[in-house]
Amino acid sequence: MESIAVVSPDAGGVERAQMVADELHVPTVVTIIKRRAAANQIQSMQIVGNVEGKICLIVDDLIDTAGTLCKAAGLLKDAGSLEVLALASHGVFSTGAMEKIENSALSRVIVTDSIPQNENMKRSKKLHVISLAPLLARAIMRVHEEKSLSVLFTPSHKAACE
Repeated sequence: MESIAVVSPDAGGVERAQMVADELHVPTVVTIIKRRAAANQIQSMQIVGNVEGKICLIVDDLIDTAGTLCKAAGLLKDAGSLEVLALASHGVFSTGAMEKIENSALSRVIVTDSIPQNENMKRSKKLHVISLAPLLARAIMRVHEEKSLSVLFTPSHKAACE
């Protein structure tokens, strides 16, 4: 896993990126620092960490316009990343987002089906969707059995899900 770098697209997501890196046993966590000229306007972006020769996995909670995500992917590729993928819990994908993704340095974008993605999947072959159904089924079963739900949302919860 040394050829992978987990990337936080902003300073606020570093803890999330670290959790994903720990789960995947990836030693490299990289952060992208943004300087804003105004609200929703990025003046500059810089990478904190080394991505040269690595496959980068950008981890975020949601993707809306995909503007920052696509700029980050380009920055990572320019810095020597071999490939850039994005992983987010929720794919909102506002108008124009799928086109930005299609024309970006991203090789793949992975989201859950917390928001239906049927139409977006037609717009981009880069979009891959993971079903939340197994997690929701385990949650329902645990509630029915009067067991804790918190184990489903902590790192290395695999044993609790059996």
